[in-house]
Amino acid sequence: MAQPRPDTEIERILVVAAHPDDADFGLAGTMATWVDAGIEVTLLCVTHGEQGARPDADITTIPALREAEQQAACAAYGVSDVRWLAGFRDGWVEPTFELQREIVRVIRAVRPQRVVCQSPERNYDRLQASHPDHLAAGEATVRACYPAAENPFAWPELHSEEGLPFWHVGEIWLMAHPAPDHVVDITDTFARKVAALQAHASQTAHRGEELEAFLRRMTGLMAQRMGLPEGRLGEAFKVIPLN
Repeated sequence: MAQPRPDTEIERILVVAAHPDDADFGLAGTMATWVDAGIEVTLLCVTHGEQGARPDADITTIPALREAEQQAACAAYGVSDVRWLAGFRDGWVEPTFELQREIVRVIRAVRPQRVVCQSPERNYDRLQASHPDHLAAGEATVRACYPAAENPFAWPELHSEEGLPFWHVGEIWLMAHPAPDHVVDITDTFARKVAALQAHASQTAHRGEELEAFLRRMTGLMAQRMGLPEGRLGEAFKVIPLN
């Protein structure tokens, strides 16, 4: 099992996700434990998830709706710093240099010791977790963390024109990785994970009471897989130290 830096050594964490609700499915319970520990958590959404709508929906209304839902979800576990990138389309995300630069800008502004993102490696056992946008956002974030964010020669105008000097990220956590090596026990924060995902009503309301049962089943299976005691719930990650 991986041994990440103790949370007592972490002051700021940046979570990057392709769409609204991605982070809440992946680590809402974990974010709640970090907030409870006094860590500042920032969530960055690459897109507004505008393709996540019914076929008959007015797609022009979806970005504002999903932004409001994400804000409400974050309130359930105590994250108030929610940021959005502009100009990146749901369903069309690629790990371009433009996207890397935008993520580097946020990393240098937030100065996190830990960055969490989606796995750039496809998980064939959980293909829905490996949406192409997830893979692209994860790849762009990993590239932004290393080497770009800590390289003073990568987009030097971020420093000279915007006052954002280079920053070293200490570790990356990947969610939905096919081979996780670290688990966070979220038994005590599970209710806040449920509340967060219920806030994404446009995506989850149709599940009704089955949503909580689904989340309990998935986090219970992950806890069991990762060796937590019987009855515990967990969220798992691949941890990558950057020394």
